[in-house]
This record gives sequence, C-alpha cells and structure tokens, in this order.
Amino acid sequence: MPGVQIGPGTRVLVTGASRGIGQAVANAFAARGCEVGRVSRSGELAADVADPDSIAAAVSAFGAVDVLVANAGIAHYMPFNDMPLATIEELTRVNWMGTVNTVRAALPGMLERRRGQIAIVSSGAGIRSFPNAAVYGATKAAQRGFGEALRHELKGSGVGVTMVYPGQIHSGLHDHERERMPSWYRPDRTSPPEPLAEAIVAGVEKGSREVFYPRNVRLLRIVHGLQPGLADLMLRRIMDRSAAP
Repeated sequence: MPGVQIGPGTRVLVTGASRGIGQAVANAFAARGCEVGRVSRSGELAADVADPDSIAAAVSAFGAVDVLVANAGIAHYMPFNDMPLATIEELTRVNWMGTVNTVRAALPGMLERRRGQIAIVSSGAGIRSFPNAAVYGATKAAQRGFGEALRHELKGSGVGVTMVYPGQIHSGLHDHERERMPSWYRPDRTSPPEPLAEAIVAGVEKGSREVFYPRNVRLLRIVHGLQPGLADLMLRRIMDRSAAP
C-alpha cells in the first residue's frame, strides 16, 4: 500500500518524543520539512498516553495528522515473580493501552481524510520475549497483534500501518534500572537511534508493513517463527546464555 509523501506540509505526531527513539524520529521528520508535534508528559504537546482524555486533547490541539508514530513506552526489567502488581499495571497502561489510546484519538480524523500512515513502535521483544522482561515483552507482543490486525482492517481506507521492531537501542529507557539489568542486556552493543529513525521515515513513506533495526531483528523473526530452539541458540551466541537458559 502506498504510504505518505514526506516533506514540507506533512503533519507528523510523535509520542514519547522527548528522548531516545521518539526524539530521533521527530528530528528525522523535522529534517524533511514536516510539521512535527512532539508529545511527551512535559513537552510542547504535554500528554500522558495512559490517559485517553489527555492524549485525545493533545491530538486535538495538534490538528490534522498525516503520520502518527505511537512510540511512547516505559521499561521495567525484573523476574516476573518479583514484579509488583502495580508495576505490571503501569507497563500495561503505558505501553499497551497507551498505544490504543493514541491510535484511537488520531484514527477517526485520518479515516475521514482517507489518508495517513500509523507507525507503531513495538520491539524485538514483541517477536521473542526475554527472561526478566516477561511483562515488557507481553506489552510489545500486544502492540504487534494489534497493529497486524489493524492493518488488515484498514485496507482500502487510505490509512496504512507500519510495525516497527527495534533491537537494543541506545537511549535512557533503562536509566532507572541499570543496576538490575540482566546479563543478556549489553549496553556496549546498543545501536544508535538515528538510523532507526531514518528507517521509520522511509518505511512510512513507502507504506512498509514492517521496519526492523538492526537487521538481525528480522533474522530473529524468521528463525523464531520457523524453529524457536534454533532462535534460542542464535540468541545465546549473539547476546548471552542468559537470553535463553
């Protein structure tokens, strides 16, 4: 399906735009001359995606949306048995319901204009979840299932969906939990967010179904889908044995 022509006058709304992937994506669209609305809890368009009224007000304040990048998210890594229920609920409200709230706020206007592209930033963990990230992975898998079905529902409407699957990206996502990160998480091997942001812009413009970055995330999807045991072996070698004990 054709995507959205990116350039001056294209109206792009990005959630979680104050840092990391969201900031890089907003900057990449702005560099192409787009009108960019940067949504974050303390940004120029202040909103909490976990609150449907809050994100709806931000979308309304921005106006017409040609491209929606549902990126806002949080992470808490720890064994499931140790994770407080309140933390599980927070991850669910922000990562999963935050995506639903964001898309629900912007989609009616896009359908009315019969044009637009929605990019949902999931994670490699949405393809294959990891130890100590069971709940985080579950929220990202929920995004994946939602986006894949939504793309089919919107066929012929003029609105497309691009799913985005980043691997380990350099950002401040884990600044609050550095001391308890699992050994498979390798900050020395994280990828910069800027190339991912450029890949998202290109994917939106082409109307791509999926964007993977770095490339080994696509390989993970293929191998895990065919033979999960082989994917476990691959992850032990690439990351650490703790990724697939």
